[in-house]
Amino acid sequence: MGQEKQAGHAESDTRLGAAVAQAQDGDETAFMVVYRIVQPGLLGYLHGLVGQGAEEVASEAWHEIARDLDQFQGNGAGFRGWSAAIARRRALDHLPRSRRRSTATATALEPEMAEIPSSHSTCDRVLASLSTEHVLTLIRGLPRDQAEVVLLRVVVGLDGPAAARVLGKRPRAVRAAACQGLRRLAHQLAV
Repeated sequence: MGQEKQAGHAESDTRLGAAVAQAQDGDETAFMVVYRIVQPGLLGYLHGLVGQGAEEVASEAWHEIARDLDQFQGNGAGFRGWSAAIARRRALDHLPRSRRRSTATATALEPEMAEIPSSHSTCDRVLASLSTEHVLTLIRGLPRDQAEVVLLRVVVGLDGPAAARVLGKRPRAVRAAACQGLRRLAHQLAV
């Protein structure tokens, strides 16, 4: 990531870590701060995974996050990863239900999501030059492993090791998938 973006994430993660600790002590205002920091990235990630069902899945994830908040141990960056892992599990649970109801819009990631085990200047260029929905459409067009890694790294803001933990993969595999996905996005933008 660019140095400015890394500094922004570090500052946000410091603020997030402090708010999480206060929320664990029962501070409702701090929980609202946690939500405001984490929700945009989490929702973007879920849009990439389940499409129109993202709001419903996010709601289920936040219910679980709130319920289990006292069990979380770690810093702000760790909380982002922990909440992304919860959201991912909720998304995996949601996919079979949405297929039965036939109300969710299919995404490129959806058909194979149940099988998934539990340079950054390109990211900046993509996010700066295109609308969020268009970016998500481009990301959905990537192979599923690349798409999910790009969503976790760029949209949620996780570092490589945290994304690897969420996906149950090795950090090297996550780095490779991120590079391949970002190159494909850069190529799509150049066309």
